[in-house]
Amino acid sequence: MTAALTHPPHTVFRRTDDLTADAPPEVRGIGRDGVRLLVASQSSSGAVRISHTTFSAIGDHLLPGDLLLVNNSATVAGEVDARLDGRGAVVVHVATALDDGTWVVELRSAPDAAHPLLDALEGDLVELASGGPRLRLEAPYPRSDSSPTGRGNRLWRAVDIEGSALAEHLATHGRPIAYGYLRSRYPVDAYQTVFARLPGSAEMASAARPFTASLVAGLVSSGVLVAPVTLHTGLSSQEAGEAPQPERFAVSGETADLVNLVRSRGSRVVAVGTTATRAIESAADPDGRVHPAAGWTEVVISPDRPARVVDGLVTGWHDPDASHLLLVESVAGAALAQRAYDEAVAHRYAWHEFGDAGLFLPRR
Repeated sequence: MTAALTHPPHTVFRRTDDLTADAPPEVRGIGRDGVRLLVASQSSSGAVRISHTTFSAIGDHLLPGDLLLVNNSATVAGEVDARLDGRGAVVVHVATALDDGTWVVELRSAPDAAHPLLDALEGDLVELASGGPRLRLEAPYPRSDSSPTGRGNRLWRAVDIEGSALAEHLATHGRPIAYGYLRSRYPVDAYQTVFARLPGSAEMASAARPFTASLVAGLVSSGVLVAPVTLHTGLSSQEAGEAPQPERFAVSGETADLVNLVRSRGSRVVAVGTTATRAIESAADPDGRVHPAAGWTEVVISPDRPARVVDGLVTGWHDPDASHLLLVESVAGAALAQRAYDEAVAHRYAWHEFGDAGLFLPRR
């Protein structure tokens, strides 16, 4: 398992910071499904078509029998203030508990978690604020030199010295993980999707955020199918070129059977987000047949392991050189991905978890 990507994305673009969505759309005066939607599609001849609309009109681009795969993981409060022994104030982002009882954490700059701290050392002690427990940094995660910048480590495996106090402290004092580009702090409800059922994600599975209950009802009544998968997200990389970490996932027998049926009928499997894509692809055979599966996935969708099941994608807009771009290219194709990102930048689409959306429907 490596921290850096084997292949860089083909999609190249220059995104400026002023395209970042710094607040939920509701705070910016629009509804969840009022964000913009760029639809990038290909005809049977390969001709690319780009259209600009709002997310509430996504049903105009889906067909009866299409299957939307959605992530039913709910976002938990994983950010707390702390002090790094001998160093001062930090912000701690908690990704997940590992099977051995240790935790995956990231240390970031205080007060707004704008930058990762890459020079912590094994054995450093982190004391959580508000009377919280102390954490000891045991080892870099998933291995030494886990930052692709070439210096230091971004993620750590940490021991809760008090035993099981961290989970209780997060439940009482934790807040949703956020970064320096947001204008304010927002409650955990702002980080939930309409499909969220099972708590476990450190960060929101944000591609599904623009869906509303009424929008989903309208899609279902028009013949679009919806099925859940589960992938509890870890900490997204804020560094270019870093591969995603292992994440817990589950695909039920019912969802596996429905995916196989839809594919056998020649209809489209459209994943809502990179998380849903990673989950279903982790349950797929080399020939694309899906089976029930659960556990930890280390699958990285890339030229080394292309998508086998998903042939359409709803997604937000990702930073240059992010690993998610490899997944987008695997589903959409490099040419369609490049054209879509060029259009998104030119038309000033909003980036990040509260931003605008894209729908990729490549030639089949």
